[in-house]
Amino acid sequence: MADDSSRTRKVRGRKIRSDRSSKAGRRAKKELARTAAANARDRDGDSPLSEPDEVVPELFVETDAVASLRDRITGWLEADQPVHLIGPTGCGKTALALSAAAERGRPVVWLNGDEAVDTAALVGAHAGGERYKEDDRFVGGVSKQTEIVRERWVDNPLSVAVREGATLVYNEFSRSDPSAHNVLLSVFEEGVLERPGKRGEDRTIDVHPEFRAIVTSNDVEYAGVHDQQDALLDRFVGVHVDYYDEETEREIVSSHVDLPEEDVETIVRATRALRDELDVVVGTRAAITAATGITVFDGDEEAIDEGLLTELFTDVLAPKIAGGNGSIEELRASIGETI
Repeated sequence: MADDSSRTRKVRGRKIRSDRSSKAGRRAKKELARTAAANARDRDGDSPLSEPDEVVPELFVETDAVASLRDRITGWLEADQPVHLIGPTGCGKTALALSAAAERGRPVVWLNGDEAVDTAALVGAHAGGERYKEDDRFVGGVSKQTEIVRERWVDNPLSVAVREGATLVYNEFSRSDPSAHNVLLSVFEEGVLERPGKRGEDRTIDVHPEFRAIVTSNDVEYAGVHDQQDALLDRFVGVHVDYYDEETEREIVSSHVDLPEEDVETIVRATRALRDELDVVVGTRAAITAATGITVFDGDEEAIDEGLLTELFTDVLAPKIAGGNGSIEELRASIGETI
């Protein structure tokens, strides 16, 4: 009888050890999964860093004209010069900036300018704090409790870019308040980023030698655009981006919209004529939108009807005259006459 119970206990012991081993394995797998998920969140969610191949626009067209302009940008970046892309709306500045940034093979940080961007939005800020208590029971019978508050600092795009040696692409740079950009002066001139509000020895960051910056802005005055300080603008080189040649514009439209070659040619020719004749900005984006309209409204017509083309471009360009800059009737008449 004793022998039987002994055997039973041994079997039970093996089972317990087996269960504990399985549980430990499952815990290890869960811990690995949690770690992997946390790393993915840090990289893809909270972190502003992107890999170069992730930022290239999907439908980016590369003709000789585009490649030549991009080579100018990357050349200045290699010379350690921040680049300011200046040009009319809808000419492809943003896509060109992202392509040039990706060409460097370094991580890319994206930032979009607007009125809400201040110094903290660029460099970082305190994001709440951590509060916890520690119990000290070193002496028997005596309990000492200490409350500790630790502030949590979160770096924002500029701090991440200068520390990691990334390429900062700052779109619509001139829409942000100029006072927010004072921190850029020491970055470009002294190679140091000051982080106001950060205390301690790590208040400053030494700029990584591979850090570069590309900013974009429009070359005409729009609502919400600010004049930036001369001391900062003097540290950029300005590359003017204009509308591309007709061949490149046809390639761009064809990459976005599935239309016969002759239809694309008609739309691009009309776009370029309207650009010369009208007082509103007629960008390549307008050509893409009009081409999209053709796929919706043209039906089975063999050739694009001039009346339909006039209506389409009127719809596309009408928002530009909203707010008292002319009437829709006048716009339609000018478009019809040009087409």
